[in-house]
Amino acid sequence: MNSCADTCAAILVLGIGNLVMGDDGAGVRVVQELQKRYLFPPHVEIIDGGTLGLDLLPKLEGIGRLLVGGCGRNGRQAGNAGAAVGEELPIALQTKVSPHQMGLKDLLAVAELMGHAPREMVLVGIQPASIGMDIELSPYVAEKLEEMIANVVTKLHEWDVEVHPV
Repeated sequence: MNSCADTCAAILVLGIGNLVMGDDGAGVRVVQELQKRYLFPPHVEIIDGGTLGLDLLPKLEGIGRLLVGGCGRNGRQAGNAGAAVGEELPIALQTKVSPHQMGLKDLLAVAELMGHAPREMVLVGIQPASIGMDIELSPYVAEKLEEMIANVVTKLHEWDVEVHPV
């Protein structure tokens, strides 16, 4: 009999950003809420990656799918939530919004060079309104936080992950 450990791809849900830089902390807040609200199967790991950058490299070993929550410039109105998939992900990180993004771009490049790049990657992001020193999200981003959380849960369902409320 096959267990999920034999058949399920390991999934990492990674929130990135800086909680003291206003909207930059949106991705971290998303994973914090996910951890509070839901139970996940053993093959799904939820991590507050903060601003760790290349320090997260060991976490990508053996990961089949990577779902990143974070803040990114998409050329749209502040608070516009969206997703970048696969090859779109590095392009979405071209415009540096904050110091953590260069770390994520570098992390993905090094993982690729070492043969640890996940086969599937998705960024659930949001257009920031403010990335100044502030522990609060702007109203634009705070209003869309629930949408970001729902987008992560929806993507996990698409990957056949059963998410159960706590």
